[in-house]
Amino acid sequence: MSTHTVEFIDAPITITVSESETILQACLREGINQEFSCRVGMCLACSAKIIEGTVIQPGARGLTEAQAEDYALTCMARPQSDLKLKRGCYPDSITP
Repeated sequence: MSTHTVEFIDAPITITVSESETILQACLREGINQEFSCRVGMCLACSAKIIEGTVIQPGARGLTEAQAEDYALTCMARPQSDLKLKRGCYPDSITP
């Protein structure tokens, strides 16, 4: 199984994440304080802006298809490449 680096540009923190785990799972494993609530892709608390790279996030029902190109829900998102993310960023359609 492939692994990718995920860099949180707001921290800065870099972790290694397997394609078989979510970004949130890797954060919790590494002891990184990543905001989350529902863990099922609905509340958007774990939202991060995708600066660089790609993810798959099946089940991320809280995002429209267009939003899913620009935002990762870390509770659902699995990296498909190395990533740069900015945490605490939310789609314009919601108010944090």
